[in-house]
Amino acid sequence: MSVTRRALLWLGGRRGAQGIVQRAPLSRSVVRRFVAGDTLDAAFSAISALNRSGIGGILDELGEGVRDTAEAEQARADYATALDAAKRRHVDTAVTVKLTQLGLLVDREGCERRLASLSDQAESVGLRLEIDMEQSDLVDATLDVYRGLVASRRPPRLAVQAYLRRTPDDLRVLAGLKAPIRLVKGAYAEPEEKALQRPEEISDRYRELTEWLFDHHPDPALGTHDGAMIGFAQLAARRRGLDRRSFEIQMLYGVRRELQQELADAGYRVRTYVPYGSAWYPYLVRRLAERPANLRFFARSLVKG
Repeated sequence: MSVTRRALLWLGGRRGAQGIVQRAPLSRSVVRRFVAGDTLDAAFSAISALNRSGIGGILDELGEGVRDTAEAEQARADYATALDAAKRRHVDTAVTVKLTQLGLLVDREGCERRLASLSDQAESVGLRLEIDMEQSDLVDATLDVYRGLVASRRPPRLAVQAYLRRTPDDLRVLAGLKAPIRLVKGAYAEPEEKALQRPEEISDRYRELTEWLFDHHPDPALGTHDGAMIGFAQLAARRRGLDRRSFEIQMLYGVRRELQQELADAGYRVRTYVPYGSAWYPYLVRRLAERPANLRFFARSLVKG
């Protein structure tokens, strides 16, 4: 992991740095590159525009690490409102949640109830629920909650992180649950004993796990902006005689927009992860750390004012 990336991810967890960046007059304009807006209406406007271009959405209310039951319940209520509104507006979108936003760090049983409620609601309105993966020390708890949920319900899509050393073993367990998976490289600062560090190692692991998903999991989703990884997934599908709609390519709002459109125009299923809300700081820092192009965009914006 580069020094710049590690420094950015460290800053993502520092409250002092967060306050400085959030108060900077240029921050809000830069954030709009990666965040649809503060409100649900703003997010739906962004997703509707994507839908008109043949791209689906993945709605994400920003927020994580909730340590108050009332906040966790408010997050559940917000997502319930979003699910109803998406159905009413006929928006093509999935909805993704973080378990710490639903109270995983506060009240495990309460988190399970909130997730089950949202899963049932998503099923009733015909939308897909997805679950984000967070830091490595939360993986065991996330998987435990997920297994409990799918014991009696259709499995939501679950994100897994290719750079974690444990992920191949986790996927072997999840294959038995017929779990739909979103494969991402990983965007948290993790120690070497828990995560691969060198980009080439992570890319090799991503390819290996892409092959695994095509062979063992339904409806695989590849969460990446790396053209080489996308090309590998296209080739893996063709080798298996699968068509362009047999898997999903997921990207982030504001990142590689032209590529998203090219893939959609070519007949691939593309979904864009559309975050909204005021709790944007940790999310923005991870986006800047993921790709040098994002950091360059941020720097240019600061220089230009």
